[in-house]
Amino acid sequence: MTQHVQNARILMYSHDTFGLGHLQRCRTIAHSLVEDFRGLQVLIISGATIAGAFDYRARVDFVKIPSVIKLRNGEYTSLEKDIDLHETLRMRQSIIRHTAETFRPDIFIVDKEPLGLRGEIEDTLSYLKTRGTTLVLGLREVMDAPHLLEAEWARRDVMRKIGLFYDKIWAYGPPDFYDPLTGLDVPPAIRAKMKFVGFLQRSLQKNELPGHRPEGDYILVTTGGGGDGAELIHSVIDAYQQDPQLQHRALIVLGPYMPARKRNKLLKKGSKIPYIKIIEFDNRMEELIAGAKAVVAMGGYNTYCEILSFDKPALIVPRVKPREEQLIRARRAAELGLIEMLLPEEAEDSQRFANALEVLPDRPGPSQSHPHLTLEGLPHISEIVAELLDRRGGHHLSVIEGMN
Repeated sequence: MTQHVQNARILMYSHDTFGLGHLQRCRTIAHSLVEDFRGLQVLIISGATIAGAFDYRARVDFVKIPSVIKLRNGEYTSLEKDIDLHETLRMRQSIIRHTAETFRPDIFIVDKEPLGLRGEIEDTLSYLKTRGTTLVLGLREVMDAPHLLEAEWARRDVMRKIGLFYDKIWAYGPPDFYDPLTGLDVPPAIRAKMKFVGFLQRSLQKNELPGHRPEGDYILVTTGGGGDGAELIHSVIDAYQQDPQLQHRALIVLGPYMPARKRNKLLKKGSKIPYIKIIEFDNRMEELIAGAKAVVAMGGYNTYCEILSFDKPALIVPRVKPREEQLIRARRAAELGLIEMLLPEEAEDSQRFANALEVLPDRPGPSQSHPHLTLEGLPHISEIVAELLDRRGGHHLSVIEGMN
């Protein structure tokens, strides 16, 4: 059901220092909202270096802020070598604030980082709060191991500030899967603002011309952004080298953030195996996952939503440090029978990995072990947004019947 709103505006913020997850989540929500609300404009502020490599629907646009990259040790550095980090952060902060002042959003949705990268959105939150903008914090269903998240938030007094600024907290998963604030001391007032909206369903765009989608059956191997995905791809190629019986065709997507040296090494190594095709990046991963017989992945949030949406058998080899988010998600999903998991050191045992890959396409899809698992995030978000816009008044919500 499409509703008509006049001049409603939603601003979204995605800090995007590593990987594609945050931008992809914002884009999915934005596209779903403009489809459900005619007359709504959504603007995404993103620090992703490749924010411009994706398609955006009408009434969804993005503002690119200077990129900051996260190093392996968890520290940050400017993408531009000649500009120091403080200067980059100052520019980012000023662009974010200026965008909020000129765009004048009704709702501001912040992805994962409650105060932004190094606190860069704090003054924008204060400013929008005084303007009466509804402030929403969107959390992944798994943030990190409780002890790591607690230490990170305690240093910056985050829990108190969430209570101070935010009107709503959305967890992008169902309550029986995982609670992002598990093990933290959460004040009742903050708990009361929290709603589990559900996983975000992915769908194929209509009239989409497949780009890299191969003919015939294939297993898709993806590491998301690819910044730390080289080890998994080496393990996949080693498994094929180890076991001549392994003859499933594999399409490997390296990801746009894989360092060039590692990428070249993998392209060379993979070219020796006739069953493997390697591409660098495809901005329509949904197409590739939908066409695959099965998926091998590290299991970030988006890939996981895609695996569930297209009901694919999956083998997950999660990242285990510096964040434990993928490990926690994979353990929980394996416990529920949704996926099969190998730890990175288990995947390094080439014969063991080859055996797992051999049987993977015949594994049941997630819906067979969990027929009741629904992905309701997007319709739930639209319901909440309709209420919020209605309550703000002045937007005259009218329903256009018979449209979907």
